[in-house]
Amino acid sequence: MLKRALIFLAQAVDTITPGSSAISALWTFPSVIASAMLIAWAAEAAQFLISQGLALAILAWLQTLPEFAVEGVIAWEAGKDPEKIHLVTANFTGSLRLLIGLGWPMIFATAAYFTRKRLGRALGHINLDEEHAIEVMALLPPILYFVFIWWKATLTIFDSIVLTIFYAAYLFVLNKIPPQSAESEEDMERIPRAILALSPPKRSATIAGLFLAGGAILYFVAHPFLDSMLGLAASLGVSQFVFVQWVAPFLSEFPEKVSAFYWARKIHSAPMALMNMVSSNINQWTMLVAMLPVVFGASQGEIAPIEFDEYQRREILLTLAQSLLGMILLANMRFQWYEALALFVLWLLQFVFSELREEVTSAYLIWSAAEIFKLVARRRVRETAFNIFPRLIVKHW
Repeated sequence: MLKRALIFLAQAVDTITPGSSAISALWTFPSVIASAMLIAWAAEAAQFLISQGLALAILAWLQTLPEFAVEGVIAWEAGKDPEKIHLVTANFTGSLRLLIGLGWPMIFATAAYFTRKRLGRALGHINLDEEHAIEVMALLPPILYFVFIWWKATLTIFDSIVLTIFYAAYLFVLNKIPPQSAESEEDMERIPRAILALSPPKRSATIAGLFLAGGAILYFVAHPFLDSMLGLAASLGVSQFVFVQWVAPFLSEFPEKVSAFYWARKIHSAPMALMNMVSSNINQWTMLVAMLPVVFGASQGEIAPIEFDEYQRREILLTLAQSLLGMILLANMRFQWYEALALFVLWLLQFVFSELREEVTSAYLIWSAAEIFKLVARRRVRETAFNIFPRLIVKHW
């Protein structure tokens, strides 16, 4: 169903009529927001029945359906036309960099705004809960493994298997974590609290129904939504590479941004908003990338690796450097205001001035080295995800 709009991404930006596409935005835009809210309510209530991390993992799968569809069609087209290989890299690197460089800072900005508005004070940082060490640590294996992928400059079926194993292990660990304490229910919004007040059978059915309804709306609306938004973007004369790297990921990630900003309005749920984005990062570093060689090979009718040229390797290295820094910044279990600001500024620099991407990559790596040094120096002063994670494993196993 999504194919007609998504093939546009890999072929030509002039195949959609902007006028007719703009009309569709009048109903697709609010429909996407409605689907995101249904899924967010389900996830907020589900964290009291299963672990919050597992609820967010389910949420991430539903929210990234459009992104998987976009990347899948691009990989299929690249299998038919080798000249489009660079678009495969453009889409997933742009998507990942948007999450950290724009998504994380906007969550902090939203939380800071409502903290100032409601409490009359500035927000210095967002504290993560202990169980969030699992999401933080789950970022590390795919990032480190992707250094190997970057080094060999190919993405193969074997890599898909390894990345899938990483994601399966992440879900396995999340499943061991108990649900949220009932004491936290009073801090919830009215609708999730009403869901939890139902009898157990009705409660479970309502949560499952909200997940399914939100996912179904998102699936059926994704085509006209992307069609309308991409048509509007095409009318602006955006280049194909920039279009695929930035415009398409921004639109396909829109549902997760809606739910994340919904939670970021209250300081107690701001960590959940941030973990919503982190869960999407994990999903894309593992399962999204793992899908690419499979689709690419199926398009060619044989098992074939995706080979990266020097430009693609630079894009991947920039994305790796940013994600590594993001993981390290969260390793001390708090997200500071200046970290959010610096992540946004660095993302904006490489977005506006593409010629500075190598300098931005160096900045990410130097900053990461400095943060690692700080973590080692303060390991006895402040707990980090590196020592909280094994304690959680021992505690719940």
